[in-house]
Amino acid sequence: MTAELPFFVYGTLRPGEVNHDLFLRGRTAAEEPARLPDALLYDGPGYPYAVQHAGSEIVGGLVTPAPGAYGRLLADLDRLEEYHGPDRPLNVYERVRRDAVRRDGTRTTAWVYLAAPLLARKLRESGTEIPGGDWFAR
Repeated sequence: MTAELPFFVYGTLRPGEVNHDLFLRGRTAAEEPARLPDALLYDGPGYPYAVQHAGSEIVGGLVTPAPGAYGRLLADLDRLEEYHGPDRPLNVYERVRRDAVRRDGTRTTAWVYLAAPLLARKLRESGTEIPGGDWFAR
């Protein structure tokens, strides 16, 4: 069974971006600024990819689904992010549990979509890193 965790979003699912309006508007109980430690952000192009990287961090937000919206929202986000299940070869992203940090410094476990392993390796080798880890600042 999938734990009902908030989602850490860092790109087109952030407020003001196209996928926020398409997937999250009216389906959340709370949205708040947060950071994701130990990750780098790469330009897709068109959309970003987060990759595990000690000592760096990504700027984004924590999204808590509205009551009763979790299951459908999880399925919709998995489809959007082309996540087919743990370690599946067709995954573009992997949905993993990571600790996100709120503005007040408290940590909370959240789902985050990281680049799948083969793509992550390509990004580390030749991708375009987004300085400061903030999609909005690119």
